[in-house]
Amino acid sequence: MEKYTMVLASRNKGKLRELQRLLFECLGDVIELKSLDEVGILGEIEENGATFAENALIKARAAAASGYIGLADDSGLAVNALDGAPGVYSARFAGEHGNDAANNALLLEKLAGVADRSAAFVCAFACVFPDGQEPIVAEGRVEGEILKAPRGEGGFGYDPLFYYPAFEKTFAELSAEEKNKISHRGEAVERFAQLFARQTGLKNDK
Repeated sequence: MEKYTMVLASRNKGKLRELQRLLFECLGDVIELKSLDEVGILGEIEENGATFAENALIKARAAAASGYIGLADDSGLAVNALDGAPGVYSARFAGEHGNDAANNALLLEKLAGVADRSAAFVCAFACVFPDGQEPIVAEGRVEGEILKAPRGEGGFGYDPLFYYPAFEKTFAELSAEEKNKISHRGEAVERFAQLFARQTGLKNDK
């Protein structure tokens, strides 16, 4: 069975672990993942797209410059009462990139006294081939609502505030298995896997 080496355009360790697990579950042992550091891509990739899909493609193209297949996702939180914010600025909502506590605090501040707390986690997953094949973009989405206080110790980002009514838990309270079944990233990766298998003619037992 042919194996594919891919470079994942992320330095977020939590996201890296999650995506590695999801890819294995969807495609089996046919993907060898490398990090940006492993292939010598050390600089920061400027994410200046207006949508999650645009940002995912920007990062995947940068990873594909390594000569391997470039793989990237861009995801975030879209809150209806905030006109879709924080959106593509989810990781730097409070100014400093990756400061989860500050981002969560600002979100709660902006939603203070707001009745409509509906929101969605959105993920775009992109794959860019170095040989010029048509890129693959898949999206996933999960609906929920924002609590008034964080709950749970797991996950990362906005997970402690994002409540999923069907399970009566926040994303930070879900097991890895539960989260994979319903998460925006899980849905996007599953759709990507189907498209990748179709485009490459991949056959596997998954």
